[in-house]
Amino acid sequence: MATGARGDRKMRVVALVSGGKDSTYNMMQVVAEGHELVALANLHPKDRDELDSYMYQTVGHQGIEKLAQAMELPLYRRMTRGHSINTKGHYEPTEDDEVEDLYELLGEVQREQQIEAVAVGAILSDYQRVRVENV
Repeated sequence: MATGARGDRKMRVVALVSGGKDSTYNMMQVVAEGHELVALANLHPKDRDELDSYMYQTVGHQGIEKLAQAMELPLYRRMTRGHSINTKGHYEPTEDDEVEDLYELLGEVQREQQIEAVAVGAILSDYQRVRVENV
């Protein structure tokens, strides 16, 4: 679901994508709700196929470039450097935490695309929702 200042107006949305079904379904819902999907964003591991992460699914990250090409949308990617440091139920900015990588990535997207909302496929995860809302 898109997180942002909504009302009934159309918003410019970036979708956080993992390559999995939840983020793909979420993009479909953004469009179905009448919003404009303007970019995709992804955090990926440095040298492994999958991160040991509380926050990010990275198994399908190799196919994300093809997804962006097929959708004709810009793709913003950043290598995640942080780790799951702050795993409490309430998130506060924490140096070297993997959530700070997301903050930097979305800052770049915001500067270039003037986004108004972030769509994320973390449908039933309070852990992930709290962190995305914090960013």
